[in-house]
Amino acid sequence: MKVFEKPGPVNTEETLRIAITRAKETEAELVIATTTGASALKALEIAGELGYSLPLVFVTHTYGSRKPGENPMSEETRAMLTKENCRLVTATHLLSGAERGLSRKYQGVYPVELIADTLRAISRGTKVCVECGAMALDAGAIRYGQPIVAVGGSGSGCDTAVVLTPAHGNNILDFKIHEFLCMPR
Repeated sequence: MKVFEKPGPVNTEETLRIAITRAKETEAELVIATTTGASALKALEIAGELGYSLPLVFVTHTYGSRKPGENPMSEETRAMLTKENCRLVTATHLLSGAERGLSRKYQGVYPVELIADTLRAISRGTKVCVECGAMALDAGAIRYGQPIVAVGGSGSGCDTAVVLTPAHGNNILDFKIHEFLCMPR
């Protein structure tokens, strides 16, 4: 496992190379978190270089996640990724979403937030990997019961990659992490 000295986008290219190489070796589907599409475009480039042939799956932020009615990924980037046969999943974040709205309003702690914080204790990207795997599975973008390589980050860019078998959101505790490929210290 590669351990990065610091989290963040400085690790994006190396994380993607590690993840795509492992996915190609194991013929696993690849699920990558992306907000604006910058990581998606870099992944598409590296996948081409490395000869990864399965469709890339990108999990994006929802409309309204930052500004009401708007999405951080431009329509041009979405169109380009779709044209390249990528699968885009845009859905409410499974480990925050509606529950975060309740905890903000009522000032409580809720079970899904405990799951998210437990995963963040490993690394922020670990939480993102588990969450995006489940979101892609729930959307039908990946096969059920199969290990995938998931890529996430610590706010922007990619710095964490894991091999995991995702679970549907309604059985979220059934996910299995098999291997950490890289993450920040």
